[in-house]
Amino acid sequence: MTRFDSHQFKDFFLLDPSMSFLNHGSFGACPKPVMDAYQAWQRRLERQPVQFLGVEFAGHMQIARQALGLYLNAAPEDLVFVHNATFGVNVIARSLKLGPGDEILSCDHEYGACDRTWQFVCQKSGAVYIRQPIPLPPKSPEEILERVWRGVTPRTRLLFLSHITSPTALTLPVAELCARSRQAGILTLIDGAHAPGQIPLNLQDVGADFYTGNCHKWMMAPKEAAFLYARREVQELVEPLVVSWGWQAEPDFSSGSQFVDYLQWRGTDDPSACLAVPAAIHFMQEHHWEQVRQECHTLLEQALHRINNLTGLPPAYPPEDGFYQGNGFYHQMAIAELPRQADLRAFKRRLYEEYRVEAPCIEWNGRHFIRISVQGYNTQADIDRLLGALEKML
Repeated sequence: MTRFDSHQFKDFFLLDPSMSFLNHGSFGACPKPVMDAYQAWQRRLERQPVQFLGVEFAGHMQIARQALGLYLNAAPEDLVFVHNATFGVNVIARSLKLGPGDEILSCDHEYGACDRTWQFVCQKSGAVYIRQPIPLPPKSPEEILERVWRGVTPRTRLLFLSHITSPTALTLPVAELCARSRQAGILTLIDGAHAPGQIPLNLQDVGADFYTGNCHKWMMAPKEAAFLYARREVQELVEPLVVSWGWQAEPDFSSGSQFVDYLQWRGTDDPSACLAVPAAIHFMQEHHWEQVRQECHTLLEQALHRINNLTGLPPAYPPEDGFYQGNGFYHQMAIAELPRQADLRAFKRRLYEEYRVEAPCIEWNGRHFIRISVQGYNTQADIDRLLGALEKML
């Protein structure tokens, strides 16, 4: 395929054709060729599970980590597969030796599950979770950086931020914040749940101490494929969330990296989703995914303008200035503000049941939004169906 054709891409996916699926951001969707690779790994595992898990496992995972490392510009021994990005956040949160008065600095755009993770850890340790407010729309990346940095104190132990936020789909200037944190002696953990596959991602350029990201969302790998990255200099801080054979691994079981050993083997598990990640990377490369992302962004930009014109409410992001290539405030996922609803859950349910549009409706800081994801399988017809539904419902 030499050009983007969203109608043709629909045939690659198993999604229900009766609906307009504008919610790739929640759990992703896996193309049929990648699903075929995933199921082939599962069948291979079931043919001889002792040989596969007891003898071949480490070698297969090494090859998959090498492919992922090339995609992310990271050494394979600095990457380990985990179930999802929230799992990766938990690994680091539970590894840090926090004490009373220590501070974890974040912002008020974070994913609820990770907010709960830090609240849980802080409740047990006496540490404090700080959520700096960032206005919507922000004026510039520099404004975001300075507003986050106002929360730094001598007690700040870790800066925790999303690369692309879940409730507001806002891209944060994480590279600049990681660089400033390094200079201040503050550790950094970036939640990249929505970044890999949606924007070009180079982990060396980001410069985080720890970075966790999903492969099952915008990279379109099967569910339960995600990764945790740690800089070599801080890997000794990481402890296994589940202690198994990788802790104090015997030489014939070791990968050669304590970081990988501690986290890769969690007991009997099905690694097939992780082993299918190279197939997902190949799918994107084969189908010129940079062009696909650009076309998706253009379709999303049009949708946001139409919704803002319909509601009369201001946009959630500053105006664009001819960018893409991973820059800017939003990419393939964005929010548009809605008039405040008496029952937002009922509004979302009606959108799906009556109009067959799958898109999350979100309450954030007392405001109501609809979050729209545009992936390669979406077409103009999906956007038109969404707008037709909103015109009637509003």
